Amino acid sequence: MADALEQVVDDLQAEHASLATIIDNVPFERWEKATHAPGWAIRDQVTHLAYFDGAAMTAINDPEKFVADAKRMNEQLADPAADPAYLIEARKRPAEEILAWWHDASTRLVEASRTLDASRRMPWYGPPMAATSFVTARLMECWSHGLDVVDVADARREPTERLRHVAFLGVRTRSFSYVARGLDPNTEPVRVELLSPAGELWVFGEPGATNRIQGPAADFCSVVTQRRHPADTDLVVTGAAAEEWMRYAQAFAGPPGGGRKPGQFPKAHP
Repeated sequence: MADALEQVVDDLQAEHASLATIIDNVPFERWEKATHAPGWAIRDQVTHLAYFDGAAMTAINDPEKFVADAKRMNEQLADPAADPAYLIEARKRPAEEILAWWHDASTRLVEASRTLDASRRMPWYGPPMAATSFVTARLMECWSHGLDVVDVADARREPTERLRHVAFLGVRTRSFSYVARGLDPNTEPVRVELLSPAGELWVFGEPGATNRIQGPAADFCSVVTQRRHPADTDLVVTGAAAEEWMRYAQAFAGPPGGGRKPGQFPKAHP
């Protein structure tokens, strides 16, 4: 396994463990509490992670089956007003089963990811991805859906250097954010300068770009995963192209989400 892939698999395992310390301590009677994702309770966030960690494991071990399953899923997701079947079915199950499902699926995904070759292209619900990006996307999902839980579970989760993976994916998916909306990507250069949780500077893009995004890495990650509106962060966004990107930013596969509205959250780092 190449060093970069091995590192992101290790970090995925660590992100799972971090979220488990929170989810395992949410009383089951509170699993019906609504999150800021419209129509989704805490149980739905955990269900989503369990289902798609399992789907990712299928993509690794049985790509043909995954492609057939993904076609059906994409047909369901084409109607944003309808809940997908996996959520509807899981709502009939006790919270204890959902928690056990997620623990099992996340553990088995890490095990399967350790068998990947870094040169392998992985099928997914959007364009195929390199193996490292594929695992990075699972880490991003764990962090972002975990944030949905943290926001309503009276819990606190300190940001870590693992956010570099989410920030990297957020930058890499700039063009996809436009394509997902049926728009031509804006190719005007944008410089991204982020302060990591440890105080390091993470830099992406051309040094001379006049369009810039600067601020805490956690804030950038929360915007590109549509967990915060840019107005509720400490990001400094300069230039029309940068502002447009932050309106459209979407680091996850599938149809564009509604995101969050300005004023939903105080300016505080997740």
